[in-house]
Amino acid sequence: MPELPEVEVTCQGLRKHLLGRTVENIWYSGLPLRTVFDIDRIRDDLEQKKLVAVSRRAKYLQLHFDHEALLVIHLGMTGNLGIFEQDTPRKKHDHLEWRFADGTLLRFNDSRRFGSITHVPAETVASLEKTLYRTTGPEPFSEIFNGAYLQRLARNRTVAVKQLIMTNQVVAGVGNIYANESLFRAGIRPARRIATISPSRWQGLATCIREVLSEAIACGGSTISDFVNASRETGYFQVNFRVYGRQGQPCTVCRTTIEKQMIGGRASYYCPVCQK
Repeated sequence: MPELPEVEVTCQGLRKHLLGRTVENIWYSGLPLRTVFDIDRIRDDLEQKKLVAVSRRAKYLQLHFDHEALLVIHLGMTGNLGIFEQDTPRKKHDHLEWRFADGTLLRFNDSRRFGSITHVPAETVASLEKTLYRTTGPEPFSEIFNGAYLQRLARNRTVAVKQLIMTNQVVAGVGNIYANESLFRAGIRPARRIATISPSRWQGLATCIREVLSEAIACGGSTISDFVNASRETGYFQVNFRVYGRQGQPCTVCRTTIEKQMIGGRASYYCPVCQK
């Protein structure tokens, strides 16, 4: 599943190539996605409108139009958005296509159809944080996200630290890959109980989360199976993985064998020496 860095990379690509362009028409395959949407209403509201901004909230992409309506897109497990030249043939699993006035095409491809499209009329945009994002925590790059915040959210909880930082209500967009990598950098075992973590270690973890996410974005995200950015290019942060997917391999720091443990139903990787 695309995590925060992959969604941010896609966001940056769309912003670079599509701002200021007017949607001429919208094509839909007719096949259902994860959520139900009214394609006729979307066409009525967004065709002949100009795309003026592209932003990200958690793992959602937000397309902003000049009459203040939004189209919110979640890539799901296998979804991606790609930019194509006019008359480029559609491919299998293409489900939505926005044709812009200059002929440029934006396509949403999703083989498993777990992605979602949400049309947000202009009059309801202001309430998004209370509706669509009501269970979404702060962005990891926001001022509120720091060690003191994590320590406060950890009170009265008994989960492992990895489960805490992967909880969307705690912090937005930190998925399995980047939780593993952040905990390694912070020197904290994924299964460690949150009640045993000191304030300084919480601050170190918050800093490492931001560092790992920033580096992943700079590398174009991680392409493990099928992620490509809006220009159809793969990411390469996966070559920098220190623990994720490296069970049985030597730690890049101390050469101890990386171990794997299931925590909350998710694969967790760690060095038993470097992480305490």
